[in-house]
Amino acid sequence: MKIKVNGEERRVEMGNKRALLSNTLHLLGYKQNTVVVEVNDLIVNSKKWDNLTLKEGDRLEIVSIVGGG
Repeated sequence: MKIKVNGEERRVEMGNKRALLSNTLHLLGYKQNTVVVEVNDLIVNSKKWDNLTLKEGDRLEIVSIVGGG
């Protein structure tokens, strides 16, 4: 499946897994508690990641949260 991640086209092979947002983020190497995700211009609450199925051509903007002080 082809999707855009932060403006860059990426091919994601899900194998036998469903194309859930949570599975996709894991395959892309992101940790669930350190990112905010927007799908097709809408911010998605992390509680909904296990229920949101991505489709061909979806656009993801992923912002990593960095702590500091």
